[in-house]
Amino acid sequence: MNSTIHITSGDSAGDLIAKSGIPGEVFVWHDILYDGPRQPGWPDEETLIARAAYLEAATGGGLSRESIRQTLETQYARLKTLSSLRLVLWFDACLFDQSMLCHVLTCLRIASVGAVELICVDAFPGIEPYHGLGQLSPEQMASVYPRRRPVTPDQFDFAERVDRAFALQDRQAFEALGREADAPLPWVPAAVRRWLAEQPDETGLGRLERLALEAIRAGNNEPWAIFAAAAAQDTPPQFWTDISLWARINALADRDPPLAVIEGPEARLPQWGGMAGLERFRIRPG
Repeated sequence: MNSTIHITSGDSAGDLIAKSGIPGEVFVWHDILYDGPRQPGWPDEETLIARAAYLEAATGGGLSRESIRQTLETQYARLKTLSSLRLVLWFDACLFDQSMLCHVLTCLRIASVGAVELICVDAFPGIEPYHGLGQLSPEQMASVYPRRRPVTPDQFDFAERVDRAFALQDRQAFEALGREADAPLPWVPAAVRRWLAEQPDETGLGRLERLALEAIRAGNNEPWAIFAAAAAQDTPPQFWTDISLWARINALADRDPPLAVIEGPEARLPQWGGMAGLERFRIRPG
């Protein structure tokens, strides 16, 4: 092996790995693999086009579908070049990361990449609540590097099964995965149960929408106050980001009748940088 590639799920975690002093190139994977149109395993061109359109909408137009498509194409092309390298995967225990981990493992097997090690940190001393690698310092990141373990054939097999369930949004498969007691990737069942909790209940709301609505009804009318209140009520590890929450608040405002009213320079909360400042928005119950 002449080099090491570190694959992780977020720019913040990637920056920390780069600053930790651990040798190797950092490769940050960008996508939302628990949602949106796709197929199991390696995507075809039609799938990449559909995902680019979906992610453009998910970011409120903050990223163009053309730039997203180029990013996705570059990622998969890069995977094809890694068969002779040593790979270390850094992922969190949350829904976002576990769905991505299973997809990346599935694609690595298709690309005939076998020398893969995995680091998944679901807790760290002194950090409470612990949500993910982005909370660590570069020194703390270096301290977990010895925890890496080779990915086993059973884990590759299990990842393919999970990736298929996410790609097909197969609720029956998710319910079975959520009940597994000895899963080869032990963080997947809890992540899958969180996916199930995000599906609309009898009121038509998922868990994050309910948390947002409760925060708004409790008197939090600024976006970051709603974020803090929702995060405080959620169960670690937290898989969602500010963009995810703003999208849920926008969805509450889009309901008929609206469950939230957004007041500010735009009709809906911005979902990407460069748009109107969030401090200029107020949200009240519908």
